[in-house]
Amino acid sequence: METTAKQRITTRNMVLCALFAALIAIGAFIRIPVPYVPITFQGFFVLLAGFLLGPKYGAASMLIYIAVGLVGIPVFTEGGGIMYVLKPTFGYLIGFAVCAFVVGIRTRRLKKLTVGRLFVTGMIGMIPVYIIGMLYFYFIMNYALDTPVGMWAAVWSCIVLVLPADVLRCLLASWIAKRMIPALKKNGGAS
Repeated sequence: METTAKQRITTRNMVLCALFAALIAIGAFIRIPVPYVPITFQGFFVLLAGFLLGPKYGAASMLIYIAVGLVGIPVFTEGGGIMYVLKPTFGYLIGFAVCAFVVGIRTRRLKKLTVGRLFVTGMIGMIPVYIIGMLYFYFIMNYALDTPVGMWAAVWSCIVLVLPADVLRCLLASWIAKRMIPALKKNGGAS
């Protein structure tokens, strides 16, 4: 009887991972085109995955999304396939997996869930996205694509321009997570 309960939870977590991988893919196509780094809605779903699924399953949902895109299914903002690793924005995808993990860990450690605490957790989780995304962008542009970009231009394009949208997405994700986390815990949510 105990094994069945564990299998049911595992199956539920697998379904939630797949659901969030699909939502992250949908978020790639909700975008505002700006030079170099488009503003997408992926970060919103990555934050929700971390908040709701925890570190292990939140990061797994992002890794599933990356794997699906790298095998050639066009779920990334500009298509898919293994050569996508040469796109200047691929570092953001790596950063998103780290973000979901960090957000999941920090959310589990919160003593009291408030929108403000979740917001701070989400913004801390976005730090690896900015660092990895900006560094990857800089090195791919300068060394793989031979399109010289200065460090300040990389910081401007990869962090400064996207920060206001990330603040709004993080506020929305925090507000939704505040309401959904108790419901998931009550019904045996992800761990």
